[in-house]
Amino acid sequence: MGTNKGSSLLAFLLGGAVGAGIALLYAPASGAETRKRIREGADGAGDRAKDLYQDAKDKVTDSTGRVAQMVNDRKEDLHAAIDAGKEAYYKGKERLTRETGS
Repeated sequence: MGTNKGSSLLAFLLGGAVGAGIALLYAPASGAETRKRIREGADGAGDRAKDLYQDAKDKVTDSTGRVAQMVNDRKEDLHAAIDAGKEAYYKGKERLTRETGS
């Protein structure tokens, strides 16, 4: 899930929770019943927000690990290319030295 999709989903869920809270305030019920409904709705919204946060955190951690692995792979490729270039240089230099007798 991209950052924009995650933000949109979080905004949607929070908006839904706020809307549900407002609907409860306007629904005909006793004060105690209304407070109970609001508390339950807030608890549910908090749980959903925690779940979304944890999912996003897990995805970032996973992505960070993949990027680090990719960087290490490219770093190894670069070192191998540098080593191959050095080896070719020294072999060429030795061959040139033998051919010119210097």
